[in-house]
Amino acid sequence: MPETLSLLTARLRLRPLAAADAAPMARLINDIDVARMTTSIPHPFACADAKRFIARMQATDPRRETVFAIEHRREGFMGVVGLHPKAAMGPELGYWSGRPFWGRGLMTEAVRAAVDWAHRVWRKPVLESGHFADNPASGAVLNKAGFLYTGVVESRWSIARGGDAPTRMMVRLA
Repeated sequence: MPETLSLLTARLRLRPLAAADAAPMARLINDIDVARMTTSIPHPFACADAKRFIARMQATDPRRETVFAIEHRREGFMGVVGLHPKAAMGPELGYWSGRPFWGRGLMTEAVRAAVDWAHRVWRKPVLESGHFADNPASGAVLNKAGFLYTGVVESRWSIARGGDAPTRMMVRLA
């Protein structure tokens, strides 16, 4: 992803991850209630983990996989939204935000911007996502961004939980 790529919304800026994001990322994600709602984030999560994640995402092919840092215009780094080539029908959208940013509509704003970008730039007709069944707030974010439930519930491993969790799968058509 070119360094100049930046998506602007009313309150947010989505931009490429940077080395300077490691400390705030580690601080926000090192919260069991955040990490347990993801599949691949361990808990505890240290600054070294954030640095490795950032380096790995900076090395991806931006034509197939993209991760944006989500930055609140006044409050700074708040989380991540990414599109990954894991799904069968199209890229899979994943995201998380730190607890101070919950319940304010910010993730819906970020997800909408990322989804619009994926359809506009990648021209992908289908995006997939899902949320753990015990995280209905994440389902509401996806629903507001145009995702619909497929009726499929998959069992997905969560590193932070140390076990599988039922995951309600969703899809968004262009």
